[in-house]
Amino acid sequence: MTSPRLVAFDLDDTLAPSKSAIDPRIGEQLLRLAERVEVAIISGGQLQQFRSQVVERLPEADAGLLAHIHLMPTCGTQYYRLTADGIETVYALSLTDDEKQRALAAVEEEAKRLGLWAEQTWGPILEDRGSQITFSALGQSAPLDAKTAWDPTGEKKNTLRDAVAARIPDLEVRSGGSTSVDITHRGIDKAYGMRKLAEQTGIPLDDMLFVGDRLDEHGNDYPVLAMGVTCHAVEGWEDTAAYLDELIPTLPAR
Repeated sequence: MTSPRLVAFDLDDTLAPSKSAIDPRIGEQLLRLAERVEVAIISGGQLQQFRSQVVERLPEADAGLLAHIHLMPTCGTQYYRLTADGIETVYALSLTDDEKQRALAAVEEEAKRLGLWAEQTWGPILEDRGSQITFSALGQSAPLDAKTAWDPTGEKKNTLRDAVAARIPDLEVRSGGSTSVDITHRGIDKAYGMRKLAEQTGIPLDDMLFVGDRLDEHGNDYPVLAMGVTCHAVEGWEDTAAYLDELIPTLPAR
């Protein structure tokens, strides 16, 4: 690929620390990038995270520029665009009430059986994100150091994932962020999100670049690499910022 027409990013630990706001430097870089290519963010997180971590932290910009930013929460089962009037829904594909109830029951019961239901938490452990049920072992607002220490090898998450998957074989159960397990319709991962992005924008996957921090085989960014999209691995937002400093000047202005 000589020059990407679209650059997509994971959110937590790629554009910002987990559940935290982007640094002003990243906000400026995203707009500079949007002057040249389409910019997308694909994450297992819900829309409110995109809003508080990114959208509300972007420098002021005209609607024409913001229109080049694509938001894909819950791995692309929801898709939003930025407009002069705010965030506009393109589509949102929700789980049924029955699917949600079975997913919530399975993950809670298996977490308790495995001794992974924490007593000290920061916010809710279980969250209905419409198109995704998410288990966050320490709660949605747990501090970064506690989350990092909880499961450094990923063994706890993977054990829970396998146990829950056996309970609800009609749904997809995936290891998410540092302490989370996500449940969606089958076949939903970031590769699904990238395919939906190609459909919506008309830009072929061969002309896309993906930046993420979990491109290892068990990471939630790996499906994008496995599908053949050009990827760049980072280890935090500072890595991403340094990479964008190099990349942006090489991209032709729109």
